[in-house]
Amino acid sequence: MSISLDTTSVGTPLYPREFVRRSGEYILSQQLADGCIPWFTGHYADPWDHVEAAMGLSIAGEYDAAESAYAWLASIQLDDGSWWAAYKDGQVDNRERRESNFVAYIATGIWHHFLITGDREFLHRFWPMVDRALGFVLALQSPHGEIQWAVDGNGKPLMDALITGCASIYKSLECGINIATVLAKARPEWHSARVRLGEALRDKPQRFDRTWESKARFSMDWFYPVLTGVFEGAGARARLQQKWNEFVVAGLGCRCVNDEPWVTVAESCELTMALLAAGETAKAETIYRGLHRWQDSDGGYWTGYVYRDSAVWPEEKTTWTVGAMLLAADALAGLTPASTLFTRVNLLDASQDAESLDHLHELELAGSQR
Repeated sequence: MSISLDTTSVGTPLYPREFVRRSGEYILSQQLADGCIPWFTGHYADPWDHVEAAMGLSIAGEYDAAESAYAWLASIQLDDGSWWAAYKDGQVDNRERRESNFVAYIATGIWHHFLITGDREFLHRFWPMVDRALGFVLALQSPHGEIQWAVDGNGKPLMDALITGCASIYKSLECGINIATVLAKARPEWHSARVRLGEALRDKPQRFDRTWESKARFSMDWFYPVLTGVFEGAGARARLQQKWNEFVVAGLGCRCVNDEPWVTVAESCELTMALLAAGETAKAETIYRGLHRWQDSDGGYWTGYVYRDSAVWPEEKTTWTVGAMLLAADALAGLTPASTLFTRVNLLDASQDAESLDHLHELELAGSQR
């Protein structure tokens, strides 16, 4: 689909009128009756992107639909705590592997929904799912701290690690620890695993991409360690500056890879949140304001744009792209109590962080009255 774009965003609002409602309605229009959220109608769902879309529903105030999405995952969780790579039409669509970052992301989604609703019963309901999922993931951690990216169809670990995947797990461990803290479930091994994982991501680059070509061409390897709190403050700003010209196309957004003329909406949203985490608010707003040009009339957003050809590609409006748009809008505008989830590390400690826990109790009360 060829498209002509105005690449300026001066004077453009952070998001158009009815953006939150229409975005939520788009995700709802793709969600199946059993709660599953595929990429789009007729396509498969994977556990990570399903959770990303579910978080969008929570931001849009579609709490029942979000909880249905999490209930679907609970209903198909395997005995070892994992999920297969993809599902379609109520069946497993990919039995080749089970990916660690896909499995861990449920902790992020469950914590995100609780931050918005304050519903403690929701946390209790889905705690067993989170507990089993993180147990599966941490069984794949090496003595060096990194976490193997997947197991094969027979459950054998695939012995290599991804920077982006491990960075995502780092945030999921923060969320899992917070869930355990609120529910008074002692999981000290999660704390130590998170510390070791952070050390590997910061100080042991040789532990990643050991058996395949480096993934450094992907922008997510660049900004995910900032988005998820592995790097903070000056270190985060320095990391983002280092490859800014390699991945950011002025007036368009963030490239998916450094060797293709293709900017993608989801990566641009995630970079927006990483910039906010690093204190680069002006850059974050500039990138995000330009993304609404890719919204279609039904409220969905096209996945990406090939600027060499002036063409939308692929011609797909993925639910997780809309979820990312909602997460970035929340981070920028403070739409919900979960707005700082990806822009600030907030690791609760039951013995030292009573003030934070009191705030969560207030959220629980508010949630019970909704």
